[in-house]
Amino acid sequence: MSYMNAIASAVVAGALAFGASQAQARTFRAADVQPPDYPTVKAVQFMSEQLSKATNGKFSIKVYPSSQLGSEKDTIEQIKLGAIDFNRLNSGTLNTICPAMTVPVMPFVFRDIDHMHRVLDGPIGDEILADCTPHGMIGLAFYDSGSRSFYTVKPVRSLADLKGMKIRVQQSDVWVDMIKLLGANATPMPTGEVFTGLKTGLIDGAENNWPTYQTSHAYEVAKFFSLDDHSMAPDVLVMSKKVYDSFTPDEQALVRKTAKDSVPYMRKLWKELEDQSKDIVVKSGVEVITVDKAPFQAAMKPLYQKYLPDPKMQDMLRRIQETK
Repeated sequence: MSYMNAIASAVVAGALAFGASQAQARTFRAADVQPPDYPTVKAVQFMSEQLSKATNGKFSIKVYPSSQLGSEKDTIEQIKLGAIDFNRLNSGTLNTICPAMTVPVMPFVFRDIDHMHRVLDGPIGDEILADCTPHGMIGLAFYDSGSRSFYTVKPVRSLADLKGMKIRVQQSDVWVDMIKLLGANATPMPTGEVFTGLKTGLIDGAENNWPTYQTSHAYEVAKFFSLDDHSMAPDVLVMSKKVYDSFTPDEQALVRKTAKDSVPYMRKLWKELEDQSKDIVVKSGVEVITVDKAPFQAAMKPLYQKYLPDPKMQDMLRRIQETK
């Protein structure tokens, strides 16, 4: 029996068990730094609806968006203690805690969104999620976080065009090293300073997904968007292991199933958001450039060797790249 079939069978039995359960109704707390209308927030609310329906209203989830329960780093400590029940985190935040999360965070690991979905929806994705268990968290599902590409004040049509350009990056050693390997000059700065940096010439470009490019108004200054899709680091929905361990096996199975069931809903919302943002910037006159990704990816070999020194992580990287 496959893993998902086993889960489905357990959930059927679990729903019956819930009907006879004398447990009191409980509302779980979920943290998210994103605003109330963001796809990840809505996805966990969707999960709550499914969970409530399956338990006749005994279990539900209240999402606290907009960093109400703290920053992502703050909420990690809370979820380990069981003070927060569920948490939506970026894999980049988790990779210093759950080593396997480092692999999907690496640049140019995924060929495209479909490839990423096939990997994360399969056994490799389950393997990565399971790596959080020893660290006080149960990995439940991966959510889309968009693909990041370069947007610049002058066109980048090939790897050579990046040479010498000042590119804003996240304050991350991985991102700084990536930019250096691509021949550009990395300029770490907060997201809120990117628009001014572009306008004043402090930087020549930045990198992010379509919604951020649009909502930050960076497209008003940086008129070229080069689709290299260098990062597709996913978001992750986790649950406190302390809370999870207090559940019966049927309850655990139901939580896992409703989390997985929220993924297609989240992806639909994210795609709609991306398409809306892309439409706005293209209509404004932005030039969208398709680049040959192969030279970009080839330049990442030293990065993989530096940040994935564990042979197990190197093997996972190989298996991801070989996934059809």
